[in-house]
Amino acid sequence: MKNRITMILKRSFKLVSLYLFGAICSVLLSSCASTHTKTAGTLAPDTQTYSDAVVQVYGARTKGTKKVLAVHTWISMKADGEAEYTSYEIIGWRLRRTGTALVERRGNPDRDWWGHQPELILDIRGKEAQRLIPQIKQAVANYPHKNNYHAWPGPNSNTFTAYIGRQVPDMGLDLPSTAIGKDYREISESVGFSASGSGVQASLWGLLGIAVGTEEGLEFNLLGLNFELDLLDLAIELPGFGRIGPSDAGPTNPEPSSPYSEQITADSPQRSEAHAAEKANIADRKED
Repeated sequence: MKNRITMILKRSFKLVSLYLFGAICSVLLSSCASTHTKTAGTLAPDTQTYSDAVVQVYGARTKGTKKVLAVHTWISMKADGEAEYTSYEIIGWRLRRTGTALVERRGNPDRDWWGHQPELILDIRGKEAQRLIPQIKQAVANYPHKNNYHAWPGPNSNTFTAYIGRQVPDMGLDLPSTAIGKDYREISESVGFSASGSGVQASLWGLLGIAVGTEEGLEFNLLGLNFELDLLDLAIELPGFGRIGPSDAGPTNPEPSSPYSEQITADSPQRSEAHAAEKANIADRKED
């Protein structure tokens, strides 16, 4: 019996090792490719040509060894007629310096994160975005972990984004499996709505859990690593790899009277002021 258990453990260890090796190779290759495929400055509508409200959620690979498995996420928005975006995110080192990990910044919402290009997770525009913005701002103000930060298992930047999604379920936010920390919940709140608000979730500090919802599909969490089967979108999500299958991050609820702005590059004249502000805030690009 003992020999059989030992053999099972050895085989499991080999399988996990092979998977992690494959994940590391895949992420390193995709990271090199994504660094050369510039998306920063091209994903958000230009405020000079698009006046309607926008709500977007972004993610980008983190710095250092964590990038193999994890992304950093943030929320950006602008109300109808506003000339600049406001972004909210959690940055761990800011807690030690300012007493709060919650950061509010103005300027480019689709900036890179330590050289890693951003990916668009959620994009809502027009009247629906305008309706959601006050709710999102209230959820940001009520975030309970502003003064508490742990890279693993949380609360971290992804815990914050998932919290906003639960508080504002009409966003329909479905964070990727690489958003480690999104499943962190205090033991007193171990059962509740999933991050998208479309289902239910049970989680013990983000270390062990399960979620079922129309946005998430069927999702398992083990030690912060997420495995998701999305039957509605015919996709799967794996730790390190992220989503394999169709993406549903395209714009929703655009106004017919306000067509999407022409996507512009980070070097376009329209964004010169935003880039100047970005350089001024370069110190904020710290590992979360």
